[in-house]
Amino acid sequence: MRNSVVVLLVTLCVAAVAAQGDGERLAFADPERFAEAIAAFEAADAQMPPPTGAIVCTGSSSMRGWHQRLATDLAPLTVIPRGFGGSNYYDLLHYADRVVLAYQPRAVLLYEGDNDVAAGIPAAQIHETFLALVARLRGRLPELRLYVIGAKPSIARWQKWPQMVEANGLVRAACEADPAMTYIDVSPGMLQDDGLPRPEIFVADNLHMNDAGYDAWAAAVAPILLAAEEAYETQVHSDHE
Repeated sequence: MRNSVVVLLVTLCVAAVAAQGDGERLAFADPERFAEAIAAFEAADAQMPPPTGAIVCTGSSSMRGWHQRLATDLAPLTVIPRGFGGSNYYDLLHYADRVVLAYQPRAVLLYEGDNDVAAGIPAAQIHETFLALVARLRGRLPELRLYVIGAKPSIARWQKWPQMVEANGLVRAACEADPAMTYIDVSPGMLQDDGLPRPEIFVADNLHMNDAGYDAWAAAVAPILLAAEEAYETQVHSDHE
């Protein structure tokens, strides 16, 4: 398992370096750009260690923007917000030990794929990196449950939506083949009756969401997590008890 992950990491790096004319692709090969953000998480943990057995919520800026509301929107579940904006599946795979496994969670709520597609990463490669991430997490925590939010539609990236649908389909199929993984489609609550993104749920950049957008996410995500995870809350252990 470890060898297959290493081979994939090397392959991803080579592919990204070969695309030197594309700044977004170069970013795909440079997870060290998040070194300060990850170090900040660890500094906060040193001051107040999060509990084990909780739910880590991680991913790109759409997850990062949900941080202040997560505990309320997913109450009474114990969550650890660890989104880092601008990330993709490769970045999360790179930092999996530090932003997920370090907390010994019982479950992970994950949002990636948005920036992967925007950077021109093919759906098949997104799928492979997702599977490598799952293998990495399950290699250490075999009983870990994963809840995967599919890449969202947005006005700013609407031209990329067909590619996102393709990548989402591969990730969904992987989740449906594994009883410990759940795919969550947030797109119905983000689209109008005509199939276009709802303009009122985005901030000025037409990519990131305002409270109305997170209301739509909470409506799609919370019932699924509560039904599956509330019974496990007694397993949460805090060093401060």
